[in-house]
Amino acid sequence: MLSATVTESGQITLPQEIRDRLKLVSGSKISFIIDEDGQVKLFPLNVPVEELSGILHRSGMKKTSIEEMDMAIYEGANDWT
Repeated sequence: MLSATVTESGQITLPQEIRDRLKLVSGSKISFIIDEDGQVKLFPLNVPVEELSGILHRSGMKKTSIEEMDMAIYEGANDWT
């Protein structure tokens, strides 16, 4: 198991093995996602969008159509009015 220590200012140094695996270099950006189970996942933002396909998939999750996504966006936008 790899680990890191949080400094007083909230910073950490990612272990070299993690940086290599994610192809991170100085100045790389990363994103954090907390899933429905409360697990924190880290994703590099320096990858082609095609490689991100399926990263949020969970077992048993129903696929959503473009039409369903459009409807959810429409309904969410109308909640603002």
